[in-house]
Parts: sequence; C-alpha cells; structure tokens
Amino acid sequence: MRIVVVEDNHSVAKGIRYYLQDAGHAVDMLHDGAEADAYLRDDHADMVILDINLPGTDGLTILRHMRARGDLRPVLLLTARSETQDKIKGLDTGADDYLSKPFEMEEFGARIRALSRRVSEQSKRVTSIGAVTFDLGARMVSGPDGPLDIPRREVALFERLLMAEGRIVSKQLLLDSLYGTGADVDEPVVEVYVSRLRKRLQPYGVEIIVKRGLGYLMQAVS
Repeated sequence: MRIVVVEDNHSVAKGIRYYLQDAGHAVDMLHDGAEADAYLRDDHADMVILDINLPGTDGLTILRHMRARGDLRPVLLLTARSETQDKIKGLDTGADDYLSKPFEMEEFGARIRALSRRVSEQSKRVTSIGAVTFDLGARMVSGPDGPLDIPRREVALFERLLMAEGRIVSKQLLLDSLYGTGADVDEPVVEVYVSRLRKRLQPYGVEIIVKRGLGYLMQAVS
C-alpha cells in the first residue's frame, strides 16, 4: 500500500517512514502544509497520515479541502494536542482516526492495520492480464496454478504498470511506487526490478516493454 505522511517534525517523520517501509508500504513524505495540500490533489496514494500543526497550511484545513473535493481516503491525524475538543474537531472535519503524540509505534501500527482493512474492503476486486490475476485487496499475484512468489517491491511495480492499462509509466513514477516520493534512490534501480519482474511474468503471457526515454508499459502477449 502507498501512504502519504505529512509531518513537519523530521525525527518523528523518519521513524514513521522506517516503520511503514519495514511493514512493506511505499511512503511519500512531506513536511510543509501548503506543499502537501497541493500534492494531495493529484497523487494516487491509498492513505494519508496527517499532522495537524504544520507550517504553511494546517492539517485540518488540508483535510477539509480533501473532503470538499470528494477525496474519501482514510486519514489518520497526528497532533501534540490531547484535549477532547481538539479530537472532536478533527473527527468532525473528516478524519478516520486520531493519535496524540507522543505515541508507541505498536499502537500506531494497529491503527494503520485497521485503516488498511478499510482500504482493502473498498478495493476488493480482481483484475487480470494474460494468464495472471491480481487481487487488489490482498495485493496477491496469481497464475493458473495459484499465487506466485513475487517480492513486495516487484508486486508494487506490477500493480503500477497494471493500473496504467497499457499506457507508458515513467521511471520516476515507478520509483515513487517502489520507494515513495523523494526517496534517495537512483532511477537505474527500476531497471533491475523490471528485469526481474519481466522474467517472472514471461511464462504467463505478460510482457513489459521499454520505451527508450519514456518509461515502461505492460501488456498481454497476443
């Protein structure tokens, strides 16, 4: 799953990023409220973790803008505020859950898992390409004889290419899906994952095509 984290405390943000990545999620990290407000209008993440106290634009304003444009993704609010009235205000604005800082990572993880189940319930559908099927809720790739043993980063790559429905996806967008926006990773890493995934899919009538200077697309072999 891809998660946007908006947190201006860099130490807290780093801890959250490491925890989520260890759990297998891609993380997009932002520290400024105004930047996050603009970013969330066009991104394709599954969940948002949003601090209330942000420079530029506060978290509640960002949340109001999300809900006003029909963005119903789960949002977990983070804040140092602990008063009941502040919690009520956050939930009434449209937050799905609320966690006061400081918090234990075990509790944070439990909240994320609960919201993840909600995302899965909203996306319980299976799509296919060639002889391969993909369960979007379970994020499971299967062939005619059952689930395929594909590492999680390659599953994220497969999902991004599959959702493009035959359109070209740039290396940078694929890199964002693998590591999250802003990660300190070079684009050539994508070539390694594409090569591995291509070999796994070839027996099932699926090919990944490179378009020099543009990116990659995935299609069934006719």
